[in-house]
Amino acid sequence: MAELVQPAEIAREVLRRLAMQRTPPTPENYLRLYHEIAGTTAAEIFPEKSLKILAAALPRATPEQTRFARNLDAAVSEKSWEALKAALLALTAAAGAEPPQWSALIHELVLQLERTHVGLTPAKKREVLDHVLKSSNAPELLFSRLQSLLRSWSQGPTAEAEESLVEGEAGVRVEARAGAAETPLASEWRELLAQVLENSLSQLLSDNPALIEEAAKLAAAVRAARNSDDIARLGGQMKKFSYRLNFVAEDQAELRTALLHVLHLLIENIGELAIDDQYLHGQIAVLLELTGQPLNLRRLDDVERRLKDVIYKQGALKKQLHDAQDRMKAMLASFVDRLAEFSDTTSGYHDKIERCAEQISRASDISQLSDVLAVVMQETRAIQLNAQRSRDELCEMRRRVEETEKEVGRLQHELAETSEMVRMDPLTGALNRKGMDDALEREVARAMRHQAMLCLGLLDVDNFKKLNDTYGHHAGDEALKHLAAVIRETLRPQDTLARYGGEEFLILLPDTTLDAAVQTLTRLQRELTRKYFLHENQKMLITFSAGAAELGPQEAAADAVKRADAAMYLAKRAGKNRVVAA
Repeated sequence: MAELVQPAEIAREVLRRLAMQRTPPTPENYLRLYHEIAGTTAAEIFPEKSLKILAAALPRATPEQTRFARNLDAAVSEKSWEALKAALLALTAAAGAEPPQWSALIHELVLQLERTHVGLTPAKKREVLDHVLKSSNAPELLFSRLQSLLRSWSQGPTAEAEESLVEGEAGVRVEARAGAAETPLASEWRELLAQVLENSLSQLLSDNPALIEEAAKLAAAVRAARNSDDIARLGGQMKKFSYRLNFVAEDQAELRTALLHVLHLLIENIGELAIDDQYLHGQIAVLLELTGQPLNLRRLDDVERRLKDVIYKQGALKKQLHDAQDRMKAMLASFVDRLAEFSDTTSGYHDKIERCAEQISRASDISQLSDVLAVVMQETRAIQLNAQRSRDELCEMRRRVEETEKEVGRLQHELAETSEMVRMDPLTGALNRKGMDDALEREVARAMRHQAMLCLGLLDVDNFKKLNDTYGHHAGDEALKHLAAVIRETLRPQDTLARYGGEEFLILLPDTTLDAAVQTLTRLQRELTRKYFLHENQKMLITFSAGAAELGPQEAAADAVKRADAAMYLAKRAGKNRVVAA
């Protein structure tokens, strides 16, 4: 048989052999026979399309995940099996590496926090540690930064040697200074310590007169201390006072916790009893949230201000509601009185008719009946007029009752709406964190129930701190109000806007795909560039970076919010004024 060289001839020969051998004409069989006839070797096809889909679905939350996804993208673009092999080997090597020794690191962190370092106060240490924790999203990056931080702390000078030196040579130095004149700085520090003991601590110890008296004695001893013996004696007294002060602080903390627990139970009980008063539920929810979290003065001031506004408005509405209810009671009482009067009139009419009937039965001729008939007609006409008047009055009363019922319903609805104001952010009019949690829970339940899609968009205003520093906090507040107004104008009625915190906002987009959510956030960015923010007749461009995430089938809402938050920070790092899908 002549050697076949043309592809068309080879293809015909492949089809002929498949038919002769009765082999199924699958792509694999066709490819095998084709290379067998042509005398070539089959080259494995690179699955570029499948690998691109796989690479697009890979997470990029940590540096290792981002690095692997980038290497995989490069291997797919080059269609290189070697590059793909190298990326997979690097991933398995990283997965098989020894995990970070977190226990030893945390132990060292506790030791360094308790140790006294020269030039580093506990507050400064906490500030630096807080910055490291907030700026390190990946565990490996956090481990590395914590190691560097602990290394810098451990290499710095501690106050232990200095303290031992003070203890060993205190007598010598104090005696050396005893004969010298007292410096103004020492006198100033002594007076400052005495004032702290007398004034500041006395305010905190108002419920403990014994400790107040002891603090006053210590203040007097501080002012009188002049030599090493006085200072040594004062040191012992201060240690005892410190121990007692710690016990009092612990007792006050336990008392505060117990009072909060009792208040929480009381508020819960009021909520159970006030079943019919729906307008109270908003305030009760806010108070329960407040008592369930650590208290701080700012939160208390914010809740007090919002509750005052709501209580004032509800007081006015409640008065109108009581007035409407009183009017309804008065109308019902008038209705009952009218019924009684009508009943008396009807009873008198029946009595007169009975007397007329007796006169008719006793009449002997027709002339005697004329007077009786005149009386009957007169009484009938009177009862008819009375019934007509009563009917008109009852119709009018019914109309007024219906109007009052509508007024009561309207006022009750306004009371409920006013109660919901405690779930709104007073500055922007968006939902606050409490309202956001309720809306998120409601939308997640609806999405699970109907197996519908739910997307979250988390956005953060770009360069907001610079705006505040340059133009003042009032301009920043007005910018947030402008942003919220533009978002509400652009979103659909079923979408929800909530203030997540500071200059961050969360948008709930039900029945929306991830691509559509990204398009919605991008459209919001375009609207902001079109609708300028005016501050003192000066145009300012507000932009934001956003992350979008779609809620998974069994995913918790908090996890979806975290993914959207991570995507938003990726948008920040990518240059701001961007939208990134998680």
